[in-house]
This record gives sequence, structure tokens and C-alpha cells, in this order.
Amino acid sequence: MNRALRAATMGVVLLSTAALTACSAGQVTQTAGQIRDKTGGAASVGDIDLRAVQLAYPRSGSYERGDDAELLLAISNDGSEADTLTDISGDGFRDYEIEDDSSSSSGSSSSQSDLEIPGFSVVYADGENITITLTGLDESLTVAQPLELTFTFRNAGEVTVPVTVANPPRDLPRGESFDFHGDEGSE
Repeated sequence: MNRALRAATMGVVLLSTAALTACSAGQVTQTAGQIRDKTGGAASVGDIDLRAVQLAYPRSGSYERGDDAELLLAISNDGSEADTLTDISGDGFRDYEIEDDSSSSSGSSSSQSDLEIPGFSVVYADGENITITLTGLDESLTVAQPLELTFTFRNAGEVTVPVTVANPPRDLPRGESFDFHGDEGSE
């Protein structure tokens, strides 16, 4: 009896261990399809992926009406053929400019309205080699205020993405706190 009880107990222990380790085998995890916390908007159309789309944080803390705003983003082309960004449109700004000095060997930048995205590559508009500027903002903008921008690509088509002003790149000093109670206690 003792031997049979021990064998049964060992069988339960071994089978339960195997069952517990296989519980999630073949299951789709809740986080499998989630994109890691990244800043900026994201969108996809055809072979083109737009990532980390945002307006650069302005030095003064906000953009005023009529200001120009630098657009920061990464454009990934997962296809084998090159594609071209042919237009950026939306409400809230007059026009856009692209300056690309990544392809010129003389170091001089040229202003253009199209941007080629080679196949199987990522192009960064980060202000170093490629700068995209939205010109003539219609209204003032501060952090987290959105603009809806539509990006048009020659082959992939168009996609609209909400774009916000980026958070400041450093900690900012705090101002005086707001007194929600006013002068209630002082009479």
C-alpha cells in the first residue's frame, strides 16, 4: 500500500509539472501584438511604415502662430523597390519644406518637395541630414496638441497620422504652483 501510494504521488507530481510547463504552449500572449512604448505617432501604408512621428520640442516651450515646426520621424520601406514621399498635407500649417544634405557630397543642403525612400531601408528626418519643416503654423501649439498630417507616397499611397509636439528633451524647472483655493482663508 505504501509503495502504491508513493508511485501514485510521484506520478501526480511528474504529470502536474509537465502540465504546468505546457500551459501556455501554442497560446497567443496578450502582449505579443503590442508595440513597445515609443514616442510619437505611427502608421503604415503598403510597404511604408512611419514611426516616432512628432514635432520637435520648441526652445520657447510652445510654437506661436506663424512659426515653423521641425517634423521628426523615421520612414521605413520594407519593399524591394524605392518609394517617394511626394506630399505632406493637413490643416494647421501653410506648407512644408524638405532639406536633404545626406546625398550631396559638397555639404550644401538643397530644398525639395519629394524625398526618396530606398527599398529595404529606413530614412530618418531628425534634423541632422534630413530636415522636414512645417511652415506657417495657423495656431499656437504646445506639448501634446495634435495636428493630423497626411503623408502621400508615390507607390504606397497615403496615410494620415496624428502628430503632437514632443516632450522637452530635459527636465524643466517648475514654476510657482497654482493656488486653487484663492484667498479663501485670508479675511
